[in-house]
This record gives sequence, structure tokens and C-alpha cells, in this order.
Amino acid sequence: MIVAYNADEVIDMYLPRLRDLREDSDLTQRQVAEILGIDQRVYSTYETGKRDLPLQHLITLADFYHVTTDYLLGRI
Repeated sequence: MIVAYNADEVIDMYLPRLRDLREDSDLTQRQVAEILGIDQRVYSTYETGKRDLPLQHLITLADFYHVTTDYLLGRI
């Protein structure tokens, strides 16, 4: 069975995980932004859902935190 998610549902699934993983690792938004090669303000928009997280950043964060992209997306 294929489940269709709307954009708000997807955002609600991954946003808390981004913040939780960052905080559990005792990192600031600025430090995570440096890992991604972006400005802290841009990273903040990812955590707050004001901007979609690009696929390349999703993969980088999954590798950095040693989790799967499915985990970050709230699928498991």
C-alpha cells in the first residue's frame, strides 16, 4: 500500500528529529550549518520548516549523525 503524505505531514515528521539530533550532540545551529557549508540563518529555516531541507543536506546530516534518511524523515 502506498501512503501519500502532504507537505505539512512530512515537515512535522522530520523537523523535531533535526533539532533533537543536534541538541543530543550538543551542537549549535551554527556548528551544523558549518558542516553543511551554509549560513546559520539558512539552517535555522530548515529546523523551523520555513524552507525545505535539500536532499544533499539530508544525506549529509544522516551520515554525520549515523542515522538513516528514513529516520530523519520520520519514516521509522
